[in-house]
Amino acid sequence: MKRLFILAVLLSASIAFQPSNAQVRLNVNVNIGSQPAWGPTGYDYAENYYLPDIDAYYNIPSKQFIYLDGPRWVRTATLPARYRGFDLYHSYKVVINEPRPYLHHDVYRTRYAGYRGRYDQVVIRDSHSNRAFADRDHHDHNTWRNDRSRGRGHKH
Repeated sequence: MKRLFILAVLLSASIAFQPSNAQVRLNVNVNIGSQPAWGPTGYDYAENYYLPDIDAYYNIPSKQFIYLDGPRWVRTATLPARYRGFDLYHSYKVVINEPRPYLHHDVYRTRYAGYRGRYDQVVIRDSHSNRAFADRDHHDHNTWRNDRSRGRGHKH
């Protein structure tokens, strides 16, 4: 009995003094490669863009625009005909990392009203950072620059 007790104490002690192999998990969200070429630079992660000029949103993971059609919010891959002339590359985009920002639309419309008509935001396509072009849809950075200098900017 005494041996069993000593064995149990030794086993407990050896477990208690084992070096810890604990893993520290760091949650880092990065979606640089999935952001559209017309998205703003400087964000490793963005879930939604708010487009103050047209009072609409773009959800990056689903690649869908979200806009009001009458009383309801609609999600589509393209903007409706009423926004046909809207230039995504030269309009201002506000990054909003919230799952459904349109549920707080009055807040965002008021908060970012001052960004309507601003055209000074650098987009990923025009970035000098190679990090922004990790995605196959962004092509090579030099291709973008060369096409722009020849007047053939890519529009999606």
